[in-house]
Amino acid sequence: MKFSEIANRLTGISTPLGGLSWEASELEISAARRVITYLEDRRVLYVPDQLEVPAHCVHSVLDIRRFLSTELGKIDAHSEFAASLRAMRAACRKFLERVGVDGRDIVLYANHRGHFASWTFYSALGEMRGTFGVHLARIAAHFKLDIEDGLASILPERDEEE
Repeated sequence: MKFSEIANRLTGISTPLGGLSWEASELEISAARRVITYLEDRRVLYVPDQLEVPAHCVHSVLDIRRFLSTELGKIDAHSEFAASLRAMRAACRKFLERVGVDGRDIVLYANHRGHFASWTFYSALGEMRGTFGVHLARIAAHFKLDIEDGLASILPERDEEE
């Protein structure tokens, strides 16, 4: 998805973190490119739920969380970009807490449709994807970066009434 399409989707979005008015440094632009490129290859964020293997999803989310932590260490901790990375990292943590990685029960039974574990797993996955979508849209619009269509599928839709 092209930057101009992403920017169109952001018309009228307001979050507790503020608007899209931060100044970008070259360091942040490079980091934003790395983050988007890395996440474009993370199927857990956009592949249809029924194609996901819960255990693989958990490992991928652990990898994403580690990657975001590393990127946070390279940029200004007080920037809006850092706030978006922290929000995505927190979404990873919340997903992992909800699926009970340590207990393994949710992951073990998540493939059994109708079992409570599948409801927990897929709702946690959807919530994480929603958080990532909002923050990726903010990042891509601010830094004028394109996002591959797979990952762009989790970006918020534009409100047609606007």
